[in-house]
Amino acid sequence: MGISKAMNAGAIFRTAHAFGASFVFTVGAAYTREEGGLADTSDTPANVPFYEFPDLDSLLLPDGCSLVAVELADDAVELPSFRHPRRAAYLLGPERGSLAPEVLDRCDHVVKIPTRFCVNVSVAAALVMYDRVQSMGRFAPRPVGPGGPIAAPPEHVSGGPKYRRAVAGFRAAPPGYDGA
Repeated sequence: MGISKAMNAGAIFRTAHAFGASFVFTVGAAYTREEGGLADTSDTPANVPFYEFPDLDSLLLPDGCSLVAVELADDAVELPSFRHPRRAAYLLGPERGSLAPEVLDRCDHVVKIPTRFCVNVSVAAALVMYDRVQSMGRFAPRPVGPGGPIAAPPEHVSGGPKYRRAVAGFRAAPPGYDGA
């Protein structure tokens, strides 16, 4: 929010694109696609939805999407201890300064990266995105000693369809179907 350097926004967009973001957005940022594109060599706005909001009051998120602030606040949850919501949008502060208390109040969660001092906003974004992928992905457990994984990631297990309720126009669950 309030990012004043288009190159930082471009770097964040490129990283978000690389990590598979569903959309990217700015809030009150100084971003031009031409200048940001110098850092965003993947041309994220041409590949994923991009939204520009003039201020926080204008910000619209998809239903069920949690707003997560990334800020060095005393009461913020440290990133390694944070469970990311399945549907989340991350709000990072300006390069010089902090997110205002009223902005933090609007967020569903506030997390901080456990560093001694602030890091560049695009570095902070990359760390949060990596943590999200690492904590939500299906990866082999880390080995006890140095080196790579000693086991393959767990196999995905899927069951049959689960019918919660009948919906007009759709076939109802077969008699005796228990959703397993």
